[in-house]
Amino acid sequence: MMLTRRTALLAAAGACAGALALPTARAGGQLEEPLADAVRTALSAAVTDEAPPRPRFDAIEERLAYLRWLGAASAKLERRLSEHHTRIDFLEAAWYESRRARLDPALVLGLIQVESGFRKYAISVAGARGYMQVMPFWVRLIGGSDGGDARRLFHLQTNLRFGCVILRHYLELEGGNEFMALGRYNGSRGRGEYPGAVFAARRAWSLRLA
Repeated sequence: MMLTRRTALLAAAGACAGALALPTARAGGQLEEPLADAVRTALSAAVTDEAPPRPRFDAIEERLAYLRWLGAASAKLERRLSEHHTRIDFLEAAWYESRRARLDPALVLGLIQVESGFRKYAISVAGARGYMQVMPFWVRLIGGSDGGDARRLFHLQTNLRFGCVILRHYLELEGGNEFMALGRYNGSRGRGEYPGAVFAARRAWSLRLA
């Protein structure tokens, strides 16, 4: 059956809109909870504290181990982030922010894989943004004096900094229990689907290096 001119135009418009729309993320988002003043201050300091953007090593063996990790992770991520410079910048930031927050980089990469599929501009139905799907209320609560501009969450290092600091906060609330902390991060505390997915992705990012 031939499409009418009007139907064809509507179909074309819909296809264009779909192509231009930002992809949504499948994961959920953190739930806003009251924060004690001391906790808010500590989280704000952890987010805004300036730090060197590149890792520093005390021994050559540590640097070589890091470079082996970077090469293996880059090869694994190439299918999702094809541009080499973008991929290396992402991995360097992910490693640095993970270690800065005392987190396993494989856990952080697994979380990012589940949360956003490594899409910088992903937005969930709950409004969470960026690689680590950080909810905008965190910018208002602990993000400094810029008026809570949630657009900051699309900046690579800012998004990873917030995400890692929030995950560390949840781990401390849950006494180090990763299962419960991941549930808090996703807004599904106590349910197993999300932590299970992150743990599976984490295993894939626990790279064995010679």
